[in-house]
Amino acid sequence: MSSRVSDLLGGLAPSATLAVDAKAKALKAAGEPVIGYGAGEPDFATPAHIVEAAAQACYDPKNHKYTPTAGIQELREAIVAKTQRDTGLVVAPSQVLVTNGGKHAVATTFMTLINPGDEVLIPAPYWTTYPEAVYLAGGVAVPVITSEANGFRLTVEDLERARTPRTKLLVFVSPSNPTGAVVHPDDVAAIGRWAAENDVWVMADEIYEHLVYGDAVNVSLPVVAPELGDRWVVVNGVAKTYAMTGWRIGWMIGASDVMNAAVNYQSQTTSNISNISQRAALAALNGDLTAVREMRAAFDRRRQTMTAMLNAIDGVTCAQPEGAFYCFPNVTGLLGRELGGRVAHSSSELAALLLETIKIAVVPGEAFGAPGFFRFSYALGDAELAEGLERLATLVAAG
Repeated sequence: MSSRVSDLLGGLAPSATLAVDAKAKALKAAGEPVIGYGAGEPDFATPAHIVEAAAQACYDPKNHKYTPTAGIQELREAIVAKTQRDTGLVVAPSQVLVTNGGKHAVATTFMTLINPGDEVLIPAPYWTTYPEAVYLAGGVAVPVITSEANGFRLTVEDLERARTPRTKLLVFVSPSNPTGAVVHPDDVAAIGRWAAENDVWVMADEIYEHLVYGDAVNVSLPVVAPELGDRWVVVNGVAKTYAMTGWRIGWMIGASDVMNAAVNYQSQTTSNISNISQRAALAALNGDLTAVREMRAAFDRRRQTMTAMLNAIDGVTCAQPEGAFYCFPNVTGLLGRELGGRVAHSSSELAALLLETIKIAVVPGEAFGAPGFFRFSYALGDAELAEGLERLATLVAAG
């Protein structure tokens, strides 16, 4: 019997991170004491001045109508100013497309640049959406395996091993989701030069740009690798930096011909993005970074706590992340061991075991192309963060 849905969508995997988060929330709503480490979103409220700007925008009749597909002019100009301020990349408002969140910018980039059969290099471990969005665009996702010993930082050598004559585009993301790896500036420049020498486009996902810690330094690939010319697209958004995941505002920046095609595509799919959310994003980008610094300080504290607590558990090893808000521990030392009267033989089975027995929700490494690992978000309250890890430590110690 043939499927009632298209072959294209029949072959699409669901978002593992959203699925874990939804299951955790459903169990919590049912009264279960679940602690969720699955969601990739800050636990902070959106800063008050941003919310107030949105509330005021609701009463302005101009926000009750369509806006230009590419976004309101003031927001595109603010994105230009913010991009130059934070990374040194100089662009024009005409090179900016406002999208329905960063994920939408990623998908639109692939739809704009990828032809059927084109290969897209995706450093692994990778965010779950990248390969599926490539699939929807007709491309072929090619994982580029990075080394745990190297802190999962992408290198030119990794890329060269994966390159073929069909390689069209490289996904470059630093800081990384799920590993928290930050590629060193010299290596970012070298990766950009490699892409230029091999006529490979680069999509630079800069959504975690402000969430770097310690001595780590984040740079924008198009800035440190001018050899790339205009064969790049930058995607970003307000979700992580300003605690605005639910407002759904991202953007895509690129060369004029690329952006014209992207705007045409958006005009036939979503029209414009929510006017109220655009006004909220405008307030975010035009404001100072005080709230951002406060959130980053909290994340920094939590990453150190989580890393220490994970490494104190027998069978778990975890490098300290340098960016984003995730730890990515190796849990292979827990596989095949009896835990709470049960035995898990994969990180996926272990994640299910932990949710059922000690009520903690994590995303297994299989979702990121890295079996044997877990992704723990530390974007949750300090008390919950510690309690869930104490549950895990107690379970492992008891055997």
